[in-house]
Amino acid sequence: MTDPQIASAMARETAEIPAVAERLLARTDLFNAFARRIKDAKPRIVVFCGRGSSGHVGVYLRYLFEARLGLLASAAAPSVVTAYQRSPDMSGALFVVVSQSGRSPDIVTATEMARKFGALTLAIVNDENSPAAAASELILPIGAGAEHSVAATKSVVLSMIAGARLVAALARDDDLTDCLRHFPGRLSAALACDWSPWADSVAGAPAAFVAGRGYGLGCAREIALKVAELLRVPALGYSAAELRHGPRASITPSTPVLILRQNDQAATAVDDLVRDLTDAGEKAFIAGGTEGTLPWIGDGHPVGDPVLMLVPAYRAIEAAARRRGLDPDNPPHLNKVTRTF
Repeated sequence: MTDPQIASAMARETAEIPAVAERLLARTDLFNAFARRIKDAKPRIVVFCGRGSSGHVGVYLRYLFEARLGLLASAAAPSVVTAYQRSPDMSGALFVVVSQSGRSPDIVTATEMARKFGALTLAIVNDENSPAAAASELILPIGAGAEHSVAATKSVVLSMIAGARLVAALARDDDLTDCLRHFPGRLSAALACDWSPWADSVAGAPAAFVAGRGYGLGCAREIALKVAELLRVPALGYSAAELRHGPRASITPSTPVLILRQNDQAATAVDDLVRDLTDAGEKAFIAGGTEGTLPWIGDGHPVGDPVLMLVPAYRAIEAAARRRGLDPDNPPHLNKVTRTF
């Protein structure tokens, strides 16, 4: 059991996100240098490699690289290299490994093989001295600092911000660059948003769903993982479109749905889902947009808003876990470094 009056490491680390994000975003020369190196390589495809929360960062970045740069993107399958012992041709690929610890053997091996078989390898890592960083040609240290909670927060948000800033440099996207310039302030404001009604509803539910679309999908999956990890409630993160292709049948008034909405072309599908759930009497909590039911800081840049929404979600999940006597820093059966092969 844990004392609900004592702040956890997860709570402290979530509160540090605005300050560490400001430091990362100040490294303009680093992002510009990496953008020049990637442009010189002229990659034809981008492959993202990561598991768990780092895999969700990859989902988020896939949308940025495809929608903002027009580059085909894919997710790596490390078991192809480790279990099946095959090494795909990576010539002409940008291989991006995302890892908090940089120490999972399958992730490291996949990166080594990608580099050996022709990829330009880039590591987005918190530990720049990790094996995954050593296996990569380019190392983008996010500088999140130590994370003591098993549930990663700072490193997830910082990895997404780092990828978005790199895309802004590659695309020479002044609008996205300006969005990120204001990110620390919006992160601080997002910390003040109280999403406890949603988290308390989830904590007593048999299961839960999180939905987003486009730039919001990776963040929806990340929030669902944290619900399962910390509140020990089975939770699934879906595309707002994919949810209607079967999983919708599992939603009842006893299975709350959190919906992330950013103000872009994907909003129509999200709004359709909201109407469907509301008309059916389901328990839906909406973040963003004029119909939002959760406290929010107002619509900003659609690339940034889903990342900002992680902050109140993390805070609400952490607090709900403590109220239930659970330790958000040490979920059962999990370790900070997950060694998969």
